[in-house]
Amino acid sequence: MPERVIAFDVWGDYAHFRKNYSTSSPLTYSFPPRTALSGLIGAIGGLDKSDYFSWFFRDDASIGCRILNPIKKVRIGENLIDTKSALKMHLIKNRTQIRFEFVKDPKYRIYFWHSDEAFYGKVKNMLLGHQSIYTPCLGLSQMVCNFNYVGEFELRALGEDFHEIDSVVPEKLISELEFEEGKEYFSEVMPCEMGEAREVMDYREILFERNGESIRAKVCELWELKDNRDGERILFL
Repeated sequence: MPERVIAFDVWGDYAHFRKNYSTSSPLTYSFPPRTALSGLIGAIGGLDKSDYFSWFFRDDASIGCRILNPIKKVRIGENLIDTKSALKMHLIKNRTQIRFEFVKDPKYRIYFWHSDEAFYGKVKNMLLGHQSIYTPCLGLSQMVCNFNYVGEFELRALGEDFHEIDSVVPEKLISELEFEEGKEYFSEVMPCEMGEAREVMDYREILFERNGESIRAKVCELWELKDNRDGERILFL
């Protein structure tokens, strides 16, 4: 298990993490699934998109996510073109307008550890220098995002008792949940691990608070970031 994590923030104007069961009107997850976070980290570290999934099996990488901005969703019509109908782009006449669902003004905090010290160190150095090998985005290539290095923190394992949890929460880790007045709880079934052939190997139901507030629950595998001024407590996806 990890002894430390890198924490960094990502944000943009819009995000789209497509739900795989939506077709003609693509819907989005409220925050990036673990598979999308793997792609984002792989882009920063310079992994080839054809095989980066093999770097992010759970035995090798731990990834967590915290919602920083309230989740707001909008629908926008986009013109899709038929690139097979003409040899040159300017000759394409066929367009189909599809209404896409987007997350508006998304901002997330990502927690990352990897067993490969060289790759872990490379990602850390890229974040420190505000650099990336490939352009980071929030789901779709046109959803370019900014990022900021927060810090590197040692982890302390917490006992299975009631705690305030700052990250999103895999429901399979919850033994008891305390609903608090004024908070908005939602859950989504998301892909969490993908094989080298790009097939989803594991889905999990993930609980989150829409406005980014903490969730009070009794869970296993909870970690506290030491020497973190916010005293963040997180779970890995």
